Parts: sequence; structure tokens; C-alpha cells
Amino acid sequence: MQATNTDTTGRVPTCVTRPNQPMIRQFFLIGLIAAFVFFAQHAGAADELVPPFGFRWNDSMARVEAGLIHPGLKRTVFTFKERALVAVELQYEYPDWSIERYNQRMGEIRKYFDEKYGTGKLVSRSRDHDTEVIQTLVGYQWMVGTTMLELFYFSAQHDNLIYRTISVDYKAL
Repeated sequence: MQATNTDTTGRVPTCVTRPNQPMIRQFFLIGLIAAFVFFAQHAGAADELVPPFGFRWNDSMARVEAGLIHPGLKRTVFTFKERALVAVELQYEYPDWSIERYNQRMGEIRKYFDEKYGTGKLVSRSRDHDTEVIQTLVGYQWMVGTTMLELFYFSAQHDNLIYRTISVDYKAL
């Protein structure tokens, strides 16, 4: 009879870990790849400024125009500070409207904002007759947390030439 080594010290761990080593390596590699992809995506996203309103860079003009359709919206002005959006101004014009219709619309918008954010503060009411161009400016302001909302009506008239606009300004403070 030959002597058999019955000492199992050190063998059990070797037997248990060796069959699992390829699986552990796979999990480690999958985790490493997932971490690389995650950090690569977030590093790329931090270097890119994403357009507002859910747009993407290289969107077609048709998609952008379709996304900014509001009756009377003529211009949208975005203001950035240190590559971050700090203000959006929406400028509305209605060429066929009378002064009465503009006043009515200003009242409707003001009432909507008053109901939503509390009574707005009158920040401007002026009518300038000093030149040949008669200018009128009426503005209201709402403060909500660290943001400001302003509503303005502006008109300029010289004889039969009339320019009127309503602007809604959203600003981060």
C-alpha cells in the first residue's frame, strides 16, 4: 500500500477558486468596460452645451421651426453667461392687431402670470413724445425664487408707420 497524502490544507481554496477565476475575470472586465463607457459619456456630455427646448445639434431648420411655433412669435433670444443659459426672451408681433387688441393681450398675459406667480410689479410705464417717434413702454415683473419673469409692451409710431411688440423675458439671477 502506498501512502496517500490526506492533508487538504491549501487544496480546498485552490479547488474552489480555480474554476471561478474565468468568471471573476469576466465580471471584472465587464465592470471595467461599463465604467469606461459611463465616464466617457459623462466626460463628453460635460464638454457639450445642449440646445434648449429638447433640440439637438444639427437638427433641421424644419424641426426647429416646428418646435418654436407660437402664434405671433417672431424672435427668440437666448443669453448665455460662461457657456450657461441665463435668459430667454420671447418677442411677439402681430402686424394686423390694433392698439386695443395689444392692450387686451397684455392684460390676458399679465392676468395669467399674476394668477400663477402672484401680483406682478409695475416696473415701467412711459410715453415719450420728445421726438417725431412716439414711444410707449409698459413693463411688469415677477420674482420667483432665483428667477425673474418680465412682461413688456413696446410701441414706436412715426406718422403711419407703427411697430409694436410684446416680450416675455425669463432670467436666472
